[in-house]
Amino acid sequence: MTPATPIPGSSSPKASRESKLEALRAEEKRRARVRRVAITIGSVAAVAVVALVVTSIVLSSKPTAPPSGGSGNSAGSGNSAGSEIRGLTTYSNTAGHVQGPVTYDQTPPAGGPHNAIWLNCGIYTQPVPNENAVHDLEHGAVWVTYDPSLPAESVTKLRDRMPSTYTVLSPYPGLPGPIVLSAWNAQVTVSSVTDARISQFFAKYRNSGNAPEPGAPCTGGLDAPGKL
Repeated sequence: MTPATPIPGSSSPKASRESKLEALRAEEKRRARVRRVAITIGSVAAVAVVALVVTSIVLSSKPTAPPSGGSGNSAGSGNSAGSEIRGLTTYSNTAGHVQGPVTYDQTPPAGGPHNAIWLNCGIYTQPVPNENAVHDLEHGAVWVTYDPSLPAESVTKLRDRMPSTYTVLSPYPGLPGPIVLSAWNAQVTVSSVTDARISQFFAKYRNSGNAPEPGAPCTGGLDAPGKL
């Protein structure tokens, strides 16, 4: 019997299988390339996300630089205890107990050497000794001084604004302005008893850590003349 003659253009079963295998291998290689590309892109994206998160954490945790202070520095405006107070001046006085009168660098004093006996906090109708009042500042008190020429009505309003503890109010001749508020190494001058900076100053400095001995006694010391 004569063998069948292959039809021109047709392939044998073996050749067909080989062709299919080649096609499968090519498809597998293509898929492998796609997977590698996807993995590479995913890795790059993950690294970018991690870098972004780390950068955000670093920037958010970076502390804000505090306002610079020092001897005779003036600060800007503010609305709260944590903000700077307009016209505020800070100093670098040091503490120490001495006997006798002291010549201070500020008028009224905002710190420095002082008498070993503190002034009892409260309201005074007469000037008080600098050396005893400065001791109060060391204990965290705020000393409010006013020009003796301030109208009686304004003095009354000023008294009404005084907190009940850790404050001293007294007249003071020769002030640079109508009213001066002093704490340890901090001072501000105001012209009106309604000035909002009075409350701001109390909130920021009364019995605060800015003083060398905050919370130390403000009673049991000296009662100067004119205490109410």
